[in-house]
Amino acid sequence: MISIEEYSRIVSELMDELPEEFFRELSGGVIVSETTAVPDYARGDDIYTMGQYQFSAGIRQIVMYKGSFDRVYPGASAAEAKKRLRGILRHEFRHHLEYLAGVRNSSSLEAEDEREKQAYLARYGE
Repeated sequence: MISIEEYSRIVSELMDELPEEFFRELSGGVIVSETTAVPDYARGDDIYTMGQYQFSAGIRQIVMYKGSFDRVYPGASAAEAKKRLRGILRHEFRHHLEYLAGVRNSSSLEAEDEREKQAYLARYGE
């Protein structure tokens, strides 16, 4: 398991890969949390929130949940963590960019996430 310092360093390096324009209006920045986050619709100990784009009280930010990462990838090396975190971080930035662009349709990431949520719930007969 990588340390919180290593996790934070990797997230910072991954942010450096992104164009400055991606950070426009991301007033709360990217935050690393040690929290293990579970979606409110979880029905078992089988789903975790790895990252989250948040917009509240005029603040837009991305939260990266190390506790969740540790649950899903407990033995991840630094190289594997970087690969996985790149995907998670870019997923959250896509939410941010689509929000700024006003993209809210069936091909948006928000719609894709909702379809995945519904598929998850269907496995529980809901």
